[in-house]
Amino acid sequence: MDTLRVATYNIHKGVQGVGLARRLEIHNLGHAIEQLDADIVCLQEVRKLNRQGERRFARWPQQPQADFLCPEGYCAVYETNAYTRHGEHGNALLSRWPVVRHRHEDMSDHRFEQRGLLHVELVVAHRPVHAIVVHLGLIKGSRVRQIAQLGDFITREVPPDEPLVVAGDFNDWGTRLRDAMNAMGLADLQGRRTPTYPSRLPLTQLDFVYARHLKPVSLTVPRGRIWGRMSDHLPLVAELAVE
Repeated sequence: MDTLRVATYNIHKGVQGVGLARRLEIHNLGHAIEQLDADIVCLQEVRKLNRQGERRFARWPQQPQADFLCPEGYCAVYETNAYTRHGEHGNALLSRWPVVRHRHEDMSDHRFEQRGLLHVELVVAHRPVHAIVVHLGLIKGSRVRQIAQLGDFITREVPPDEPLVVAGDFNDWGTRLRDAMNAMGLADLQGRRTPTYPSRLPLTQLDFVYARHLKPVSLTVPRGRIWGRMSDHLPLVAELAVE
């Protein structure tokens, strides 16, 4: 295999709008994720269950959202980051390639934000590839500490000679975490303006795909009015060359 196509997408729990204008977008998101045609799809703000949503929306899926969104022939992996009054949500990974194992680590920096990382080991064209899905905090100091924790996790859990992808919602205003990621040997495609937030009028890039032992060759954001309706983020799709 020459390239690996990786997408990251914060799906905003499958619901958009506020108050009485709230609408269920999970079905549209399912079609959209299929259109991305990615080998690996990294998702954030994915609901395992939500009792309030089940009561409000007649078409609320009976399956957890990761399983509902999983295209035919893919594997779905989910881990909870946050427990709320009405349910729980977290990170998910959908893979076209077989999953060997997965693990979760709590990255919560304070009691007001529940965060975590999802590490999935895959077999891609007969070789191991590691993927880590992250959703970092809203506070700058939290993000700095979470990146340090991410580095410790990678050192401990990922063999240094095996390909690694780290993708997700970094909440990284101004791309200030890039130097720290580069110091871990993880690179993204620099020099391209790829804003992903807010989806209706994207002004800044909060979502990133970093890789080690995989060379970033292209970075795209889908365009069109429908993408601005389904979530407050746009998906980011990276093509990575297999070294």
